[in-house]
Amino acid sequence: MSPTSRPLRKLGFLTIGLFEGDDPGRGHETTLEIIELGERLGFDSAWVRHRHLQYGISSPVAVLAAASQRTRRIELGTAVIPLGWENPLRLAEDLATVDILSGGRLNPGVSVGPPMHYDQVKEALYPDTSGAEDFGYERVRRLLDFVRGKSATDFSGVEGFEVFSDRVQPHSPGLGRRLWYGGGSLNSAEWAGDHGMNFLTSSVVKAEGPDDTRDFAEIQLSHIRAFRAAHPDGESARVSQGLVVIPTDSASPEQRAKYEEFVAKRLPRTTSPQGPARLLFAPDLVGSSDEIAERLHAHAAFREIDEVAFALPFTFEHEDYVQILTDTATKLGPALGWRPGT
Repeated sequence: MSPTSRPLRKLGFLTIGLFEGDDPGRGHETTLEIIELGERLGFDSAWVRHRHLQYGISSPVAVLAAASQRTRRIELGTAVIPLGWENPLRLAEDLATVDILSGGRLNPGVSVGPPMHYDQVKEALYPDTSGAEDFGYERVRRLLDFVRGKSATDFSGVEGFEVFSDRVQPHSPGLGRRLWYGGGSLNSAEWAGDHGMNFLTSSVVKAEGPDDTRDFAEIQLSHIRAFRAAHPDGESARVSQGLVVIPTDSASPEQRAKYEEFVAKRLPRTTSPQGPARLLFAPDLVGSSDEIAERLHAHAAFREIDEVAFALPFTFEHEDYVQILTDTATKLGPALGWRPGT
């Protein structure tokens, strides 16, 4: 291990939870099976993505409620819930309920910004207020306040036979410390730190420096340092990195060829910032666990974190995910200094 790398303390994975439109039940069941496998392999966390009007998980909180009843130890996270689709008060109720059901294992990750394809969905989503909705950080602040137990109303007490609370119920005291912000910019990193959240950084960042900025790891490192500089916990503030990582130790020749083709097709987008937002994508990592570990130890941002949630590729088969997760837990994790949970 590189002397400048932190030993990996928490190993997680992220799945999009794809399903067929004419048989959604099977896809959701497969997602739950993958989470159960992750717990058996000793992973510390399992995360699900959020997709609206697509053939992926549209209700991650509901899926994780089911997962909470089929697991006992593994932490369950969302990476991420786009708050533009949510009412913060109602989401706070759902999150607290699932956290209680899971025994305090929920790690909600959220982000801000207008919903994807907003012009096409705004009449369905906000027919009366589409022009007035605020999709900025204020939406996160409201969620934080509700989850952390601040008043949602000035009314409480008994009315007839019913008892009313002035804050969201149920209240889960530890949940406020397990809220994550998924961000790819300096502004997001600093805001998350200022508000005492944890920070999810993925395989996408904004190239906000000079026009010739192309070093993904250095940009991501600047976000991590900005987050911790703003956070009350300083250097101990939690950051999780979410690169796409595909170990091939036990893969068949056919699987290796498929993985390498997948990575090659996605490589061109990593060579320069993309689009008006100047998004920069990290190269996917494929190879033996020893090869991947060597590349991660050379990654400037990886050297400053001790938690990961490696992203599973979107379009692979169930048996591919089983192989990737098994190699990650049994080969790659130990090569990074990690030991499985029990």
